[in-house]
Amino acid sequence: MAEPINHTYNDDAIQTLEWNEHIRRRAGMYIGRLGNGERQGDGIYVLLKEIIDNSVDEFSMGFGKRIDISIEERTVTVRDFGRGIPLNKVVDATSKLNTGGKFDDTNFKKSVGMNGVGTKAVNAMSEDFYVASFREGQCSYALFSRGKLLENAIVPTTEKNGTLIRFLPDEEMFNGFAFHMEIVESMVKNYSYLKKGLTLNLNGTPYKSENGLLDLVTENMNETPLYPLVHLEGEDIEIVLTHGNSYGENIATFVNGQNTRDGGTHLAAYREAIAKTFKDFFKKDYRPEDIRQGIVGAISIQIQEPIFEGQTKTKLGSTYMWEKQVKGKDGSASVDRGPTIRSFVNDFVTKNLNDYLHRHMDIVPVIEDKIKASQAEREEIAGVQKKTRERSKKAAVYNKKLRDCKFHFSDTKFPKGMEDQREKSSIFITEGDSASGTITKVRDANNQAVFSLRGKPLNCFKDSRKKFAENEELNLLINALGVEEDVANLRYNNIIVATDADDDGMHIRLLVLTFIMKYYPELIRRGHVYILQTPLFRVHNKKETRYCYSIEERDKAVAALKSGVEITRFKGLGEISSHEFVDFIGENMRLDAVKIADEESIQILMEFYMGDNTYERQHFIMDNLRSEKELEDVNI
Repeated sequence: MAEPINHTYNDDAIQTLEWNEHIRRRAGMYIGRLGNGERQGDGIYVLLKEIIDNSVDEFSMGFGKRIDISIEERTVTVRDFGRGIPLNKVVDATSKLNTGGKFDDTNFKKSVGMNGVGTKAVNAMSEDFYVASFREGQCSYALFSRGKLLENAIVPTTEKNGTLIRFLPDEEMFNGFAFHMEIVESMVKNYSYLKKGLTLNLNGTPYKSENGLLDLVTENMNETPLYPLVHLEGEDIEIVLTHGNSYGENIATFVNGQNTRDGGTHLAAYREAIAKTFKDFFKKDYRPEDIRQGIVGAISIQIQEPIFEGQTKTKLGSTYMWEKQVKGKDGSASVDRGPTIRSFVNDFVTKNLNDYLHRHMDIVPVIEDKIKASQAEREEIAGVQKKTRERSKKAAVYNKKLRDCKFHFSDTKFPKGMEDQREKSSIFITEGDSASGTITKVRDANNQAVFSLRGKPLNCFKDSRKKFAENEELNLLINALGVEEDVANLRYNNIIVATDADDDGMHIRLLVLTFIMKYYPELIRRGHVYILQTPLFRVHNKKETRYCYSIEERDKAVAALKSGVEITRFKGLGEISSHEFVDFIGENMRLDAVKIADEESIQILMEFYMGDNTYERQHFIMDNLRSEKELEDVNI
């Protein structure tokens, strides 16, 4: 029996937080991670998206065809030309939880925001937040700081109807943040693709699409499609698909204009429907993975009151197209449900794609040849991989390579209070017993696994897939990740490459990333792959120790600590003691997201970094890489 905690539990221990303080203390509940703007999922982009979503919802209801967005330094302004917030409710709508106009479908149908939280979260997490609603010659405005109301009034105006919101994210919460415009631009482009006829002006540059998802896929394809893109539209659904010669699947997914980069029920239904339709059309029992190998496409659906997994809304959890409580005349309650998302998507794809194939018979043999080629390669590789895995089992290396964790990304149910473990689930891919041993000692065994490589893995760009299938290390890694049969079975949300900060470590990092990029590029596109930053220097005197990740940080630390400074240059992870390393993989660990820009060709990237273009790469390295001498020059 546990010893009782020596603490007085009385009336004074019960606290009631103000709405804004609750949001600020529990930011993860509302916007996911905080971050500094380097990653697509960082909180400042969630704040921006919440405001734009409201303006897009106005357009969806038929009000306003233009949204102006400006980002000057770190201040964001969004102006739409919709109906404007009702004048007497401006303060309530932006500062009272569970207050909003989207709790029924009378004024907003098929919107993204439903719970009355988004704008309030932006308000609470902003150093300055200003909102103005323009309606019929009147302007109702309010000024807040960190959720506290400073000023509000209703005054005459000559502005056109609509809403203007200006906010500056709070430096206290988003330390050292900056908006990366390539991330913002991608977000704005997606809005334009999904809302035909809407113009979004970002810092004066207009974005508008005439062909919806067809424009999105066409503009972002980085290889030549095997046949013209199939574009099908229906009520509340739009799809695009084709095949290329790359590995994996590249399917963008959206719900009510929201980019659901982690997929969800609509993506699962779309993948299933594609496989079923082609199997039925060809009247052959092709495997789903052979049908979908190399597929490129997108799906967008519109549903009422969507349920997302997490406040950041990157994965759809809804089962039905709509689901709401209905009261009978006798006071009894019942649930009115529409068709399941699975049946809705399946019915649309089955009928319309089948009809399309019959009208465009010229592309049919191209598609079947692609499926047959994928099938033949899979069958050949499967036999090779089976022998490789049997050899690995006999050598009893499985348990030596992976130190697993308790909770996994592929789990669907978690104990109460442990739901965040799913998002935190991570696997560190490192090299050698020393580094893996250090990480294993200090990791959180609930959500952090460690996979140990032995030496340098295969260069998958140069070697054939058969050669890769014979490689023990990579087969064990695939098994650890859980993606042998389907990327949807990924066991860890974060795949973190953790290698030494020397030439060999950098080479191993590139080889691991090449393997993922070639065969499982969707892991990168969905934001699962990261590089662990570990400190290059320890700077300390008798009173203080600082860990520095760059020469600039080292120089600042030396200047701050002044006299008696000692500097240690780390080269290997194994050089860092366990008690130090625990800080580097905890809540404050620094991660670089591995990203592929939509317009970048994976083939061209790999050719440059891993191919035989030695001359070009040498010059690139000479122009961009600091020398070891610079890093070791500690004679300040």
